[in-house]
Amino acid sequence: MHADVRLDARGLTCPLPLLKAKQALNRMEAGQILEVIATDSGSVRDFKAYADLSNHELISTTEADNLYIHLIRRG
Repeated sequence: MHADVRLDARGLTCPLPLLKAKQALNRMEAGQILEVIATDSGSVRDFKAYADLSNHELISTTEADNLYIHLIRRG
C-alpha cells in the first residue's frame, strides 16, 4: 500500500511515536495514508487505542526485524 507521508519514529519511546504521528496526521488531508516506523513495542498498543478513539483508521501493524510499521488512514 502506498503511503502519502512517512514518519520515522525509530528510537523514540512511548508516547513520542504517537505524538509525532498525531502531528503528522493533523497536516494531512482526509483519506491520505501515514506510515509510521517505530522501534517501541508499546506503539502497537498505543496506535490501536488511538485509532479506536479517533476517526482515523489503523489499516495495519506489522513487525519485522524489531521494527513496528503502522499504516494509518486519516479520517
